[in-house]
Amino acid sequence: MTTEINVKNVKIGGENPIVLIAGPCVIESEKSAVRHANAIKKIADKIGMPFIFKSSYDKANRSSIRSYRGPGLKKGLAILKKVKQSVKIPVLSDVHSPKEVDEAKRILDIIQIPALLSRQTDLILVAAKTKKPINIKKGQFLSPWDIRNVIEKAESAGNRNIMITERGTSFGYNMLVSDFRSIIIMKKFGYPVCFDASHSVQLPGGLGTKSGGQKEFIAPLASCAVMCGIDAVFIEVHENPKKALSDGPNMMKLSTLEKFVNRIKKLEIVR
Repeated sequence: MTTEINVKNVKIGGENPIVLIAGPCVIESEKSAVRHANAIKKIADKIGMPFIFKSSYDKANRSSIRSYRGPGLKKGLAILKKVKQSVKIPVLSDVHSPKEVDEAKRILDIIQIPALLSRQTDLILVAAKTKKPINIKKGQFLSPWDIRNVIEKAESAGNRNIMITERGTSFGYNMLVSDFRSIIIMKKFGYPVCFDASHSVQLPGGLGTKSGGQKEFIAPLASCAVMCGIDAVFIEVHENPKKALSDGPNMMKLSTLEKFVNRIKKLEIVR
């Protein structure tokens, strides 16, 4: 059985139900963030799935220098604080450097380490020293057994509030594949495992100056992940993915989210 971590009123791991981590890829505005958070919470409450809101204040690893990155640290955290207070839900976002952590920890309920930074020792140590829950995304360049070394870095700082997220593995150029054995392997390390259904269908840099995606595979891959024992499912959602400012090709349309969450809940019952 995995360790249970507590995120405000949400419990992840152990015998607890699967948690939904969802929201737009990047914060586009305060109104958009609050609107999306309210809409997703309504769906999660209806189906009975615990919910944590996710959106990035800065997308520091965009394909092009011309790509929208987000409102930045201070403005973005202020918007996430507004979401927390008005919608009354926990919030998660990425940190990209140790210097961001001190401000981010005051607002974020889960500090996320991006996949491309999952071997950055100083970043992991500073985030772990906050003693707040941390979500470490397994780099697409790492094997599932390599994540043991990453976990030990966080543990060395005295933090046991750790979650690991599977988000696909590099398979040649501009392609990711999901190896569901990795979920089972990483569960053996004793911490909750999340499946990132959105970034697992991403085609990194596949459109030249931006990433592509195959959103039609989100639901089937997430379904497989549920049957492999995940503790949380991570999905990026937008009212209109075609107009999203980041990762539109691999985001789910908000209007289809309820059907998706219902499917996950039904599979959770029979697994």
